[in-house]
Amino acid sequence: MMRPNPWILIMTILLSVAWSLERANKSKVFNNGSNVNLTCSDKTWNEVLHVIWNIYFRDHSCKITFSSSGEAGENSCRDGMSLRNTSSAQSYLYIPNFSTDDVGMYECESVYRGGRENYNINVSITVAPKISAWLEYDGSKTVAVCRAEQGNPAANISWSPAENKSVMSMNPSDGFFNVESRLSEEEFPENLTCIISHQLWNQDKTLVPDRSKMKAAAKAHLALTCTGAVGVALVILGGLVYFALKKPTLLPFCQQTDTSTSKPPMTSEDVEEVEPYASYVQRVNSIYN
Repeated sequence: MMRPNPWILIMTILLSVAWSLERANKSKVFNNGSNVNLTCSDKTWNEVLHVIWNIYFRDHSCKITFSSSGEAGENSCRDGMSLRNTSSAQSYLYIPNFSTDDVGMYECESVYRGGRENYNINVSITVAPKISAWLEYDGSKTVAVCRAEQGNPAANISWSPAENKSVMSMNPSDGFFNVESRLSEEEFPENLTCIISHQLWNQDKTLVPDRSKMKAAAKAHLALTCTGAVGVALVILGGLVYFALKKPTLLPFCQQTDTSTSKPPMTSEDVEEVEPYASYVQRVNSIYN
């Protein structure tokens, strides 16, 4: 039985490893608004036979190709995306003013004399969040709110000077993150600040919570309370006025009712009319006699 040539085995393993490396997946992250250069191979134009970029965005796809055979290349991509070469004649994909519309999967194939390279490049974006901070009323307590919206990756929020009692919430939306921190206290110090850090910033951002919203809410709450109190007072006053106006018309009726039911004072005639029976009989007998 023949033994396999060890050199053939070694070469087969090396070729398989090289092939797997050529088909490797990559991930790239670029800043919003930057000009991006994506490279599929380090081969020069003289060595390359053809290059194909298939790009898959969230809602559409496009294709860019190049061939050294003289055939016209294809470019169905928009926003200025194109194939270019460096001063050393190395091919690359140029993406001007990188934005969220350019996020997607970039598949490239570069065929050259002696081999080829094939990559799947997952391209994402780094976006600085929009930040804000304010104080507001939540029932009977004052709440400090700090928010970092539409950022990628998610921002980190902390408070100073304050203990770690804040409630953090994160809401991913369309590949971006909205982060909000709420700190509830009976009373906040005047030097309360919100500290926001993000991968895109060299230094953290510091915000002093806006107190105008809290003042406006306090005025609205006070106005609502006063309006309610005035309304109750007017109802009570109206009731008192109503009964006060009705009293003069009720008094004659009451007096008339009392007069009709009361008995007149007894006179001497009435006393005489109710003489005792014995006296009445004696007077009658004297008449007959």
